[in-house]
Amino acid sequence: MLKPSYTRGVIEAGCDEAGRGCLAGPVFAASVILPPDFYHPLLNDSKQVTEEHRDELRPVIEQNAVAWAVAMIDHEEIDRINILKASFKAMHVAVSKLTTRPELLLIDGHIFSPYFGIVHQCVVKGDELYSSIAAASILAKTYRDEYMQQLHLEYPAYGWDGNKGYATRHHRAKIKEFGISPYHRKTFGICNEYTATGIK
Repeated sequence: MLKPSYTRGVIEAGCDEAGRGCLAGPVFAASVILPPDFYHPLLNDSKQVTEEHRDELRPVIEQNAVAWAVAMIDHEEIDRINILKASFKAMHVAVSKLTTRPELLLIDGHIFSPYFGIVHQCVVKGDELYSSIAAASILAKTYRDEYMQQLHLEYPAYGWDGNKGYATRHHRAKIKEFGISPYHRKTFGICNEYTATGIK
């Protein structure tokens, strides 16, 4: 069962990202402050939850959270500053958009760039341990998937409606066949071996 808090009596915001390991598209991050008594039987790390259940959880989280926010850093900035810095920046932007200021940031992972004025605690596999981080993972994942569905309409050849930009066998094969799109991350893996094409 997920833990409701890291430190009782402290306003905590869980933070997580989605899309860090993708070959295409942006990285999304979310920050969520949940009420102390929040519980939902389906809430878990977004990777452990079906797409149907993620879509069911998203409005529940949004309607019941004390505050929540989602932010995006696009593929061009990812190439410019690197994915780690882009992930941190997305989390910082999400935190800055919260309507309630947290006293502690719970970060999924083992490293983070400090957010000025708010202490943080990194938690490895935190999205499997704390409700607020799990909620942030659900929002980041669903918003990013929705965004990639829109990009798929523009460039359907790469199958982003299914792979969401991750390096699946089909996605890599299409890059080899068509080259990269304007939304691919040029510094990532196979992408730096190909040039952009006009294929759609």
